[in-house]
This record gives sequence, C-alpha cells and structure tokens, in this order.
Amino acid sequence: MQNLDQVTGTPISRIDGILKVTGKATYATDYPMKDMAYAVIFKSTIAAGKITSIDSSAAKATPGVLAIITHENAPKLNEKGGLRGGALLQSPEIVFHGQHIGMVVAETFEQATHAAKLIKVEYQKANGRTDFDELAKTAVMPKDKAMADLVRGNVKQAYANATYKISEVYQTPIEHHHPLEPHSSIAVWEREKLTLYNASQIVNGAQMAAAATLNIKPEDVRIISPFIGGGFGSKGGQWANMVLAAVAAKMVDRPVKLALTRQQMFNSVGFRQRNFQRISLAATKEGKLLSLAHETTTHTAIDNEYIEGCGDGSKIMYDTPNSLISYRVVPMNLILPTYTRGPGKSTGSFALESAMDELAYQLKIDPIAFRIKNEPSKDPSNNKPWSSRTTVQCLEEGAKAFGWEKRKFQPRQQQSGDEWIGYGVACGTYPARQRESSALIKLKRNGDVVLASVALAASDLGTGTNTILAQTAADGLGIPLANITISIGDSDLPPAAGSVGSVGASSFANAVNDACIKITDELLAKSDKQFFVRPTAAQLMLSENFREFESRVDAKPPVNAGDYSSHSFNANFAEVRVNKYTGVARVSRFLAVTGAGKILNPKTARSQIIGGNVWGIGMALTEESVIDPRWGNFATRSFGDYHVPANLDIGDIETIFIRENDPIPNKMGVKGIGEVGIVGVAAAVANAIFNATGKRVRSLPITPDKLL
Repeated sequence: MQNLDQVTGTPISRIDGILKVTGKATYATDYPMKDMAYAVIFKSTIAAGKITSIDSSAAKATPGVLAIITHENAPKLNEKGGLRGGALLQSPEIVFHGQHIGMVVAETFEQATHAAKLIKVEYQKANGRTDFDELAKTAVMPKDKAMADLVRGNVKQAYANATYKISEVYQTPIEHHHPLEPHSSIAVWEREKLTLYNASQIVNGAQMAAAATLNIKPEDVRIISPFIGGGFGSKGGQWANMVLAAVAAKMVDRPVKLALTRQQMFNSVGFRQRNFQRISLAATKEGKLLSLAHETTTHTAIDNEYIEGCGDGSKIMYDTPNSLISYRVVPMNLILPTYTRGPGKSTGSFALESAMDELAYQLKIDPIAFRIKNEPSKDPSNNKPWSSRTTVQCLEEGAKAFGWEKRKFQPRQQQSGDEWIGYGVACGTYPARQRESSALIKLKRNGDVVLASVALAASDLGTGTNTILAQTAADGLGIPLANITISIGDSDLPPAAGSVGSVGASSFANAVNDACIKITDELLAKSDKQFFVRPTAAQLMLSENFREFESRVDAKPPVNAGDYSSHSFNANFAEVRVNKYTGVARVSRFLAVTGAGKILNPKTARSQIIGGNVWGIGMALTEESVIDPRWGNFATRSFGDYHVPANLDIGDIETIFIRENDPIPNKMGVKGIGEVGIVGVAAAVANAIFNATGKRVRSLPITPDKLL
C-alpha cells in the first residue's frame, strides 16, 4: 500500500492531463448529436431605444434555415430567473449596444451565420448613457445597502491635521474575461426533460437558473460540464445564451448548438467595469497611518446593479484609527458588469498599494518597512481575530528571495543599456471560505484490489479539481491514486459549491475528506474486530470481505469559522525594465509569495498563481477594452486589439508558498489561491515602473505613451 503521507501536498501531474493534450476531454460543444441544428445570435446596433421592425424575409428564404426567433415569437420566459444580463428576446426595448435581439437556427453554422447577416432591423433610437468620463460626475449612492459608506473614526479631521499625506485618483479600465473556450451550449430536449451541455462554474447554479428562467422544475434540467476551458468569473453566473439554446432546441424540436464568437463575447457575458478610485492616506512622520479613505466611482447597467468591492482590501490590510470605504455608481447603456478574477480585490489593490508606495516615498521609508509598521493585530473592519495572517512573513521571505536589498530608494538609479531597471512590491489578500458541498463515495472490491469512485457536482476550470480530489480520496481511503475515479461536472451528482470566489478547492476537498471519514467509520461499525491502529477504508473492505459499500456526506464549514477573519495573503515583487527611448515596459522578473493554508498540490497551485500573475501583468501593461462613447459599442473586438500577454510578454516568474496550518476556516486548512494570485500584481508592476523611471502612472494600462 502507498505511503499515505505523500499523496496530498505532493506535486502530482493532473490525472486528466492526457485527455486534454490528446483532445479527448469533452467541452461544452464537443458532444456529437444526431440531427444537430445550429443557432447564431444577431445583436442590436444601437445602445438605447427600441426595435420598430424586423425584416427577416431574405433570411427565411435561404437554404437550411429552420427558424428565426425574435421578441415577436419567442416564448414567455422568467426574466428574474437568475440569469445575468437579461437579453432574452422578451421585448423590443434596447438597453445596450450588442444586446441579443434574435437567433437564426439552421442546418449548419455557416447557413445560420449567412442568414443572420441578411436580417434588417429598424430602430427608434434614444439618447444613450455611454460616456463614463462625463457620467461619473453624476454618480449616486448604490441601491445595494451592503455597499453603503463604511466609516470608522473621523477621516476628514485626521487627514486635515496630518503633515504627511496623499490624495490621488487611480483608474482601472474595462477588462474582459476572454477564456480560451467561449461561452457555448448544446441543448437537448427529451419530452419535457432538458439536458444542457454547458460550461458552468457553478453546476447547480446553472441548473436552477435555467429551470427558473424556462419555468420548469429543476429536476427536469440536467447540466453536464465535466471540463471548462476557463471562465475567470464569466461562467460563474449564467447568461442568456444558455437558455436561448434551449429555446431554439424546443422550437425546432432538435438538438441545437449555440456558440458565441470571440467578437460576441465582448458584449454578451459581462466584463470588469471601469473604476475611478480616490485613495487618501495620512501618516505620522514615523510612518504610522492616521487615516485611510478609499472612494470608488464606477458604473453598472441601466436595468440592474453590480459593483465590485474595490474597497474590500482597504478594510483589512492596514491598521489605522480612521477609515472610509465608499462607492458611487452611474447606470449606463452597457451590459451588466460581473465577477472578474479577484473582483474588487485586484482593482482595489492597484489603488491602495500604489498609494502606499507613494506615501512611503514621501516619508522616505522603505515600502516593505512601511507596510510592516502598519500591520494590524486583528481585522480592523470587524475586530475579529485572524485565523492566521502571513503578510509580514510573505514580505520578509519574498524580500530575501528576490534580492530586495539591491533596490535603490531613489528612482532612475539602475540602468542596463537603454533600459531603466526598477523594483516594486505590493501586497494582496482574498477571503478564505468553505461552502456547503456533498460527496458520494462508492467502494468496490475486486479480489484483493479495492476501487473507489468519488462523485459530486463540482466543476473544474482547468485548475486541477479532479487531481486534488483524487489525492484527498487516496489519503482518506488508503487507496492508490490509480484506483480512484472522480466524477464531477454533472447536476445529477450530489450538489456542490462552485469554482468561484476561491471556495472550490476548500469546499470540494473537505466534502470528499468528510465522506472518507464517514465511510471508514461506517465500515468500522460493521466490523466485529478490534483494531489498535485505525484501519483505512481499503483495509476494512478486505478484512471484512465486503464486495461493495457506499456512503454520502453533506459537508458544512466549521461552526466557529465565522468567529474569525480568514484570508489568504501575499506579497508580490516585480523587476521591470523600461526602454528610455520607446517607453516600452516589460516585467523581466516576478516573484509571488503566498500564504494560502494547506497546499493540496504544489504543481497545480503554482500554475494557478502563475496564471493570476500573468493576468495581473496584463492588467498593468496591456489589457483594456475601449468604448466608443458616440455609439456605446466596443472599439476593441478581438485579440488583435485586446492584448492578452503572450509568452514573449512575460519574464521569469517564481512562486513561494508559506507553510501554514490554519484549520479554522475548514478542517483541512485549505485556502483559495485561484484569485489571490492576481491581487497586488498590477500595483507591484506600477511601483517598479516608478522606481525605474520616476514617473508615477495612476491609470492602467501603463502603455508607452504614458511613460514618454
């Protein structure tokens, strides 16, 4: 039998890796169906107004067209069924450019695409709200009471009386998720039962939203989503395209595939909204913070509200007696913004950590020492004790590993050829939580070999869920990894949390671990033998001669978890090189030091941190979605003009995990890493650029024109 201490915590390659590299992994549109039809969405070309007429006669006359569906013939749907962004063909009203206004269903994708281009739509236009720079002046309090002003002490007075202070506005642009796999679905009806092959970060959430929107029972909807080609939050909530595939399949009485194009992704499935963030900091001469104000102005949709929590990190990162976290918002004729990797924390950390660097420079204090001087002993936002906090350790370990002592305090002191070289640092945090999840384990003995199957409606964004669950089960059951089968991504399986908010690993792994404990206990209860050392489930299956045995558990977080403040923390170190003549900045070296509890698999964990780092570098230097305010549409519409960092854009990246045992947020002490990897990254790069050039850029992305 394998050494059980060497399964979790070891860098095992993904057990589904061969399926992926050989093309055998089945994504949403990879399922062959008999008599498959194809749907193509067509969209509005105005930002505000209403449709006055739709002429589809030419489209109907083209070969292969099976149906044209618009608000004039679409079935009545429940627009409050839980989908994000609406656009369900229920009305002629237009509230954003690119809103779904119809579908063509045809025998082939090419036929549907051609026919969609033949449809002529007339509008009655209205004045759209599409210019954020102007509208920001009219921002108001959010409707969501959770986003009300959070005030501690007297910020205004503390700031006014301070000698050392800064107050600056930091801007982050609209960003898009752009997973490698665009949003797509195959819908199949069997009488009144619907199966949706659909990439879903929350499998049961997609099931409930589809059922509610279509006005059918949840048990009549099945979501199948074993593999997801990335999501970054966009597949956390489901959008109209999933249900519209089901509508099309019902209307033509055939399976229907609906896949969004890359261009359609820009205005179909949300984005990270643009933010103006004013950070006001005041401190004593010795570097002790006196006040911190983080005031965010942002935008939302005309007909719904979503605001990312840019001030979340500012609530807890530093000790100060006076603080203000506030939000103001303007409705705009754009699709509803949504969760985007590290929502609020990544954008908010750019503002906060840039401001901390600015004030440290004014005080002539090393930015690491400045942060450590303001380390809080407990959560400043609620006075709860930390379950654990590793910020100082991340900073100190990172400084040694990175060679921080080589950094020059004054900018423009390091040069190599035509390039200025600079070092920057920034910290980050993300909540650590467990959500309720269930798991079913089935054991089967074949001679002296015990096999296990583990099933739950979890999801895998490509982060290694299958692998960490197999590792957890191997430890918990005493069964070799090769003898364990993992089944996830199916709403028919026991319900589970989603791969969102960095709760996936902790929720799924703890459910499997609890199921392992329960099935072992039940096997022990059936045994008439006395054991001096607790046997494994595999040993009990053999000693008691069981052929088959199964057990299910409904796992919940510890009852006292809410009494503590639990988070992952990091410190990010960037070395940048900026060409003196072209203004091109590149990150030549990056180090991420993370305290994230028990690391189930260092290999997949490292990949997640690197992925977050790359996104953060893109956020700092390249990524921006640009709206043409005249029309309300995106001028950036493809990877040709929305630049995601490629291999040549990224230098050396190293990761370090701090050893941490924190069983308070969950029994296993697992914390999330999927999102903390991006938090603080953009600020570290921006701070390094200042150290290299002496130019402080407060508006992302930092492009050459801002440095020349």
